[in-house]
Amino acid sequence: MKLSGLHLLLTYRCDSECEHCFVWGSPQQQGTMTLQDIEHILEQARDTGTVRWIYFEGGEPFLYYPILLAGVRMAAGMGFQTGIVSNSYWANSETDAVEWLRPFADFLQDLSVSSDIFHANEPLSPQAARAQAAAQRLGIPVGVIAVCQPEAGDASASLGQLPAGESRLMYRGRAAEVLASRAVRRNWSEFTACPYEDLRDPERVHVDPFGHMHVCQGISVGNLYRTALRDICQAYDPVAHDITGPLLEGGPAELVRRYGLPHEKDYADACHLCYEARRALRARFPHLLLPDQMYGLPGKV
Repeated sequence: MKLSGLHLLLTYRCDSECEHCFVWGSPQQQGTMTLQDIEHILEQARDTGTVRWIYFEGGEPFLYYPILLAGVRMAAGMGFQTGIVSNSYWANSETDAVEWLRPFADFLQDLSVSSDIFHANEPLSPQAARAQAAAQRLGIPVGVIAVCQPEAGDASASLGQLPAGESRLMYRGRAAEVLASRAVRRNWSEFTACPYEDLRDPERVHVDPFGHMHVCQGISVGNLYRTALRDICQAYDPVAHDITGPLLEGGPAELVRRYGLPHEKDYADACHLCYEARRALRARFPHLLLPDQMYGLPGKV
């Protein structure tokens, strides 16, 4: 595994509880990185010699503003390019947004603002528009992340049929429970590949507040608080891994077949089948399918 990017889930906590959230973000979620955690992870990233980008995500990272700012500055000081993903709840006015963002101006290469019908009652919320305008005034590169509604981007639609500027909805995390019933479904046996993640040779992974390194949300390949990132990368064998191995061989359908899992006739997409299969396998592979937060369960700090 030769990584070029680490996406730090600074916190699982969020001011919102969006229906499509991969990580079950909510005001009730627990788990937040400390500055010591961030420094440890960044040192590990530097030791790889390949990681160039560090993103700070959540949950909502701006909920822990001083830690976010110190983390971005620390990453930039180590020579990394940095980015933040936020729902811009903090942009109550453009003037306010400028002040929120001003301390980041010399350190940030990307601000990705989440805004769609899931986050607000309109595709581009007033907060997102203000955050965009403020970032542009400060010279911070900024873009909008938008996810389509189930009816607009079902599993049978081609990418070209998605609304302009929107990404396909993936039915994992909260979306698997809340939104899957609205999607056009396909027979479970058709999902023979993972269409979104490069499980064989990932270029970027997520690291959560507990140190778990995810090749996809909820699939761990190691823990940075116990094992050096460089060693995890060198030891990663995607074919031998009890979860990524079946997924590479035949997608979520193979995961079901390999372990003889009960299943429904049809699912919203490959993520939906994979997520439900992994939930069923958590007791068998507790060291790989974690933490509880990723599966909508109350987790320990």
